[in-house]
Parts: sequence; structure tokens; C-alpha cells
Amino acid sequence: MIKFFRRIRQRLLSENKFSKYLIYAIGEIILVVIGILIALSINNWNEKQKELAKEQLILKQLKSEYQSNLNQLDEKILMRNEALEACNNLLSQIDNPNSINEDRVYQSLWILFRDPTFDPIKNDIVGSENLRLINNDALVRFLSNWSSEVFQVQELELEYQKFRTEILLPCYLRLGVSRNVNNNLWKDGYSPTEALDKESKNKFTIKPTKKSLNLTKALEDVELEGIVSQVITHHQITNMQSQTLRMRIINMLEIIEGEIKIDNRYPIEKQTY
Repeated sequence: MIKFFRRIRQRLLSENKFSKYLIYAIGEIILVVIGILIALSINNWNEKQKELAKEQLILKQLKSEYQSNLNQLDEKILMRNEALEACNNLLSQIDNPNSINEDRVYQSLWILFRDPTFDPIKNDIVGSENLRLINNDALVRFLSNWSSEVFQVQELELEYQKFRTEILLPCYLRLGVSRNVNNNLWKDGYSPTEALDKESKNKFTIKPTKKSLNLTKALEDVELEGIVSQVITHHQITNMQSQTLRMRIINMLEIIEGEIKIDNRYPIEKQTY
């Protein structure tokens, strides 16, 4: 093809047909420019397809991560709901001292002592160039706000950790119920709700205290009653925040699911971000 155009150019020059040669030269330039533009377009299209493939990989990883985050958050909400039920049981027995059930009291006191903490999977997509690969603006907004919204829940959880260590535990120790609470926990076998292996159930006995312990009198303790009511308020507020966070995750998963394509033309190796 190049030889063909060269022969035409040489023939026009030899015939001294400058005007025709000028038109030919302009046409040749236009063809070259068009060729370059086509090559650029093909290259840009290829790059775009590669970016779309990378986006698909990121979306699939995000789907897996946020599904795990949702499962964990549901677990923490459940733990707090169980604590709320335990608080109501304790208040009922405090208000009705003639119908005390020792096992239920000790079980409830242990449930109050549990420490539900949400620790989601962390990724650095927001702080990396990979965020630009996500084309859905709503999803980008959710991802950008995620850390701050998680922090609001974790702040409340940290408050409860401090409350448990500085107020709840000293109260149990002062009332002398700690040994019986822990014995009641382990004697029939126990596997923490948050345990990695939920099938494993450990069982051993500590045996109840041999010291004199009047559980009815312990339940009359005004500090314990105040603590139980405070736990209700704290867990209710934390669960309200957690439910908002839960809806964020569900919204993100719905968007991600809608953005994931069945067929990727440009599969790429798994990357970390």
C-alpha cells in the first residue's frame, strides 16, 4: 500500500501537476490522521475494557467483604438483643424478689458482661486510585462515608467496654456473685456467640462459692438496679446506630449486585487493594 501511494506521488510530481499532488497530499495526511485516531480509539477501548474488568473484580471482592460485615453486624445486634432480654429478666426478678430463679439471674448477669464489638473487614479502596474505577456514584458515596459511620458505632462499643470494666465488674465483685456467674456459665458447656468455631462447646466447673451469699439481698442493691437500666439504654442506642449501619450495607450490596456483570471479557488476576 505504501509503494502504491509512493508511485502515485512520483507520477503526479513527474507530470508537474502540483494542484493534484497537493490534493493527494492532503488526502494522504487525512488518511494518516484517521488511522491514528482509529488506533487510539481501539487502544482506549481496550483500556476501558480492562478497567471495567478490574471494576468487576473489585465489586466481587466488595460483595464478599460486605456480606461478611453484614453477618458480623447481625451477630452483634443479636448479642445486644440478648442482653436487653437479660436486663428485663433481672429487673423483673429485682421487682419480684419472691420468685427469684438463681440460674436465670447468674445467666443474665453473664450476658450483661459480654462485649459485642463490630470489627468489619477493612480495605483501602477509598484511599486508592481504584475508587475511580467504580462507576456507580451512589456506591462511591457509601464507600466514602463507611469509615465514619462505622466509627460512630465503635465509639459506643468502646464506651460499653469502659463501663463494663470500670463499673459492672467492680459491682459484681462487691456483691460477691462473680464466682457463681462464671460457674453457671461453664457448667453445662459454653461456646461464645462470637466464637470462630461455634460447634466447639467447652465444659468445666468452677463450683459455686462456699461463702455466705444472699442473692435476694444482692438483687436489692440499688447500684445493680441502676447498672441494669443503664445497660438497657446503652444497648438500645447502639442497636439503633447498628440498624442504620445495617441498612447502609444492604443498600451497598444491592448496588453491587446490580453492577456485577455475568460475563467478563477481560479476566484479570486477583488483586489486593
